Amino acid sequence: MSELLGVPSQVLFGQLLLGLINGSFYAVLSLGLAIIFGLLNIINFAHGAQYMMGAFVAWMLLQYAGVGYWWALLAAPVVVGITGVVIERLLLARLRNADHLYGLLLTFGLALIIQGIFRNEYGVSGLPYGIPPELAGGRNLGFMFLPNYRAWVVLASLTLCLATWFVIERTRLGAYLRAATENPTLVQAFGINVPLLVTLTYGFGVALAAFAGVLAAPIYSVNPNMGADMIIVVFAVVVIGGMGSILGSIVTGFALGIVEGLTKVFYPEASSTVIFVIMILVLLVKPAGLFGRAA
Repeated sequence: MSELLGVPSQVLFGQLLLGLINGSFYAVLSLGLAIIFGLLNIINFAHGAQYMMGAFVAWMLLQYAGVGYWWALLAAPVVVGITGVVIERLLLARLRNADHLYGLLLTFGLALIIQGIFRNEYGVSGLPYGIPPELAGGRNLGFMFLPNYRAWVVLASLTLCLATWFVIERTRLGAYLRAATENPTLVQAFGINVPLLVTLTYGFGVALAAFAGVLAAPIYSVNPNMGADMIIVVFAVVVIGGMGSILGSIVTGFALGIVEGLTKVFYPEASSTVIFVIMILVLLVKPAGLFGRAA
C-alpha cells in the first residue's frame, strides 16, 4: 500500500519508528523514576541530569580512554549508578522520613548543579558520538527503511524493561524490596540490611537513566541540556501510567511514544503537547493513573 489514510506509507511508518524510539527512552527513564518513587518514595528530579551523565560518560570513555560503545554501555550505568549511591547515602538518606517535597527540591537542585557543571565545561553545542560499526546501515523492509541501530535501541530497551519488571515482581529480591517499602522494621528483623537495599535500589534506578543516555548518544548529540528536555515529558509518562507502577511506566512509555509519532503525521502542531493533554484527561478520570492504585 503506497498510502494509508491519505499519508504515504513511508512517512507514516517512519514516524511510527521515530515514536517507538522516543517511547523506548520514555519507558526506560520512567521505569527508573517509578522504581525510585514506588520503592523509595523519592521524586527524583535529577533523573534527567543522570540520563545526560550516562551519555557524557560514554563520550568521555571514547574520547579520553578509547573505550567503545559496547563497553561504555556496561561501564557508564555502573559509574553513574555509583554517583547515585553516593547521593543517596550522603543526602537523600537524611530526608527518608520527610515529606516528598523535600526530596523533590533537593534532587531539582542537584539537577541544576550537574547541568551547570557540564554546561560550563563543554558548552551547549552537541558533541557527536558515532554509531558502533556493527550496527551501521539498515535494511529495506519494502514499506520503510529500518536503520539497524534504531532497531537495536527498541529491542534493548524492551528487553531491559521486561527483565526489570520480572525481577521486581516475580523474584525473591523483588519481594524483599516491596516488603521493605511497606514495613522496613519487620524486614530488618529477618536480617536484611534495609538501608543498603534502599541505597542500591536508588543506584539501580539511576543506572537505568544512564543506560538510556548511552543508547541515546549516537541518535541525539551529547548535550548538557538533553536531560532537561526529556525529564518533563518522562514525568508526564509516569503520572499517566501511575506513580510507582512498574508495568504502567513500561506500557505507557512505549504507547505514548507511538501516539506522539502518529500526532506528528496527522496534526504536527499538537505533537509537543499531546502527552500533556492525555495526562490532564487521565488525571480527570483516574487521578492515580492508568495502572496506579489509590493511596
